[in-house]
Amino acid sequence: MKMETLQDLFHDELKDIYDAEHQLLQALPKMAKAATSEKLQAAFEEHLKQTEEHVRRAEEVFDIIGKKPSRKTCKAMKGLIEEGSEVIKEKMDPEVRDAALIASAQRVEHYEMAAYGCLRTWAELLDMKDAKKLLQTTLDEEGKTDDKLTKLAETGINVKAAA
Repeated sequence: MKMETLQDLFHDELKDIYDAEHQLLQALPKMAKAATSEKLQAAFEEHLKQTEEHVRRAEEVFDIIGKKPSRKTCKAMKGLIEEGSEVIKEKMDPEVRDAALIASAQRVEHYEMAAYGCLRTWAELLDMKDAKKLLQTTLDEEGKTDDKLTKLAETGINVKAAA
């Protein structure tokens, strides 16, 4: 795809994050299964439901720009998920694994927040008010998930891992 306009870049980045969300739909159940903390399992399961909604919202944005939903392999997410898979396979204390899973999940959240933040800003510049609103909603949810993971880490999981 030739990148001549901000709209071209917007469409390309939307395909990338759409693929990233689909990759997460496959990874989150594995992360939930690998977690030993019930609270962490629940957080991953909740994020899975949110991710399904993020996919739906991205499809709405494709509709707004008059494009068919399509995916461009998100190499960054692929790498982040591979790192998370290594954590799952590694032999380690269960509490340490939970701490490592949180770290992996937060790297994912931070990537998503960066991607959605750019898309939201570009939507605003391109005067796509409805797209901006949808992207902001997803960005807000990603931030709340990151905050929830931080609280889980700080109020128990990292403390147990350090013991």
